[in-house]
Amino acid sequence: MPPLILLGLLGAAAYLGVQQMKKDAQRVTTRNRRAEMEARNRAHGTLVRGEDGVYRIERD
Repeated sequence: MPPLILLGLLGAAAYLGVQQMKKDAQRVTTRNRRAEMEARNRAHGTLVRGEDGVYRIERD
């Protein structure tokens, strides 16, 4: 029975690790695309409108 529990824990850890890697890869891809567009447009940053209506440079 203990090997089965250990196998289950390893499987859960592997699943959570893969999900975290997917999330990080998506974040990096988005950041790279934004940087590529900024370089193409010769911009110094991407502006986003805040809740107060003021445009500010987007933070990661």
